[in-house]
Order: sequence, then C-alpha cells, then structure tokens
Amino acid sequence: MKDNDTKRLSRLTAIQTQLQTKRLLTAPELANKFSVSVRTIYRDIKALEQAGVPILTEEGKGYSLMEGYRLPPIMFSESEANALITAEQLVLKNKDASFVREYREAINKIKSVLRYNTKDKANLLSDRIIFGHNTENDRTSNYLSALQLALTNFNLIKIDYHSPDNNETSKRTIEPFALLSTQENWLLVAWCRLRKDYRTFRLDRIQQLNILNEQFEPHKMTLQEYFERSRKKNPYP
Repeated sequence: MKDNDTKRLSRLTAIQTQLQTKRLLTAPELANKFSVSVRTIYRDIKALEQAGVPILTEEGKGYSLMEGYRLPPIMFSESEANALITAEQLVLKNKDASFVREYREAINKIKSVLRYNTKDKANLLSDRIIFGHNTENDRTSNYLSALQLALTNFNLIKIDYHSPDNNETSKRTIEPFALLSTQENWLLVAWCRLRKDYRTFRLDRIQQLNILNEQFEPHKMTLQEYFERSRKKNPYP
C-alpha cells in the first residue's frame, strides 16, 4: 500500500471517529483538523458513504452519523494508552468520590479493548506514576457525577448548603450552569432561585442534594461570558 493510501485510510477512520463523538461537523472543520482541503473532505465523505457508512448531510449545517450506528472498538496506540493511564492516576487523587468511581469504571472498559502487549505496558506505567497532591486520598464530596447529568439534562436541583461564614444551612433550588475544579475542591456555578443571581457552591459544603424531574430553560450565556460578567461585578481580586 502506498504511503498516500495509508494516510488516507487512517484519515477516513479518524473522520468516522470524529463523526461518532460529535453531533454535527462541517467540511471546513474536518479539513482544518486533518490539514487537507475542503475538496478532499468531500471526496472522503463520498468514499465513506460508498463503503456503507450511514452519513447524514444537513445542508448548511454539516455531517453526522445515523443514530444508532457505532464503530467497532478502537485499538489505542501505546502513546494514547499511556495518556489515559496518566490521567487515571491524576483522577484517583480527585476529591470527589463519584468522579473517581465513574472514571475507574470507564478506564476498565477502555483497558479491556487494549492489545495484550499494550495492556501490559499500560499496567506497568500505572504502577510507576504517582501524583503527590491529596496523598491521603480523602474524598470531600460525592456529587460530581450527579451534577454532570443534571447540568447536561437541564434538571433543577435542590440542595442543603452550609455556609461557614454564619454557620447556617440554607435550602436552595438552583439551575446548574458550570463545574470548576480547584486543587482542593470542585465548585458548582448555578443560578440560585433564592438569591436570583449566579452563585458558586463548593461541593464539600453541600449537605444534601436532590435532582428534580423539573427542567429549566437552558442558559444562553457562555462560560466565557460568565467570567467576564463576574470580573465586571468584582474587578478586584
């Protein structure tokens, strides 16, 4: 097989992967990612369609894969596996127990599709990497996984939140907007219906959390716009 054919085959596989991970992708986006012309992407899409890959085209919007179509398990390279293992060791030091639990489940599924040789090397690397932060592996919260689902599904949340400033606990109904990580704790940015404004909540201060079936209207503001808004309200650090 010629080198150009090998590169194209690799690109066609990568395009399928990209389409599977995102809802819609445009030809210019794919061309930019793979450093080829838009015309080349058009030819690649046509080749994939001729090979039986069910690609849907939305005029003016982009390409997507037919709902339900999935690629077979992808074989990770050794470098890709190493990156995942390194990330795993960092996650194991995370303060939120639910995040650690869910990542462990995910990484075990990923390890199951690794080639034996790559799996052995990945396990060796796992034993030889350590992160010093949170050496006691103490968990200060257990809500991150639930909050991620509430955020992406626009579910209202009820929380009992403890404020150490006045040593009081208040009941809040909030609309999750963003999740931020610090070295010590996870933070939830949410619209608080009690305060009628955006507030930041430390997950380790949430004493009780309930995800409601009721949904809220998705926020139009981007995270960058939120930061700019916060800087205007509090110009001094």
